[in-house]
Amino acid sequence: MTTPKDFHHYKGDNLTATEKVERRFAKLLINSDIPDNQRESSIIWEFKHSSGCCQIARILAQKRGLDVEISETAALLHDIYVAFTGKYSNHANEGAPMAEKLLNEIGGFTPDQIKTIVMAIAQHSQKEIYSDNPYVELVKDVDVFDCSLYRGSGDYYLLHKPAEIVREYAKRTEAVRQELGLPKGDTFRQ
Repeated sequence: MTTPKDFHHYKGDNLTATEKVERRFAKLLINSDIPDNQRESSIIWEFKHSSGCCQIARILAQKRGLDVEISETAALLHDIYVAFTGKYSNHANEGAPMAEKLLNEIGGFTPDQIKTIVMAIAQHSQKEIYSDNPYVELVKDVDVFDCSLYRGSGDYYLLHKPAEIVREYAKRTEAVRQELGLPKGDTFRQ
């Protein structure tokens, strides 16, 4: 259990492995040489989305009985390729080895934890495919649910994704809303 003196605002040396990952990921975005006008989404979006996904993963992991550290780390890093390159094309598969490298550099994760995190990142874009891996499914759910909370996300999806994929996004979002006991309403914020 932590004490008030342990609270750190991500400063100092008394950070968990996941907190070290969060700090490194934030620095990666802050220090990016790729300006917003050369990115498919802004650096601010990447900060907000990665942080939102991390927090939602912490909640859903507890609700689903999953390891919170694995869940929050996989959710935080799911778009690591986008953070590095500013591009979304094949970002799940391209980001998985980047995440693996980062996790090995930081340390504090077992090989099995790294394998689970990397698998969840590699498969998170396949929202229409349902697996029996709870961490893969968690990251998919967290990703679409976080996006659904931003104004205009549904319209964006309709412009940029096939209708059958948008239906899967909606299905996942509605399931998470129900799981969290949220009222029925607009699946995507208008």
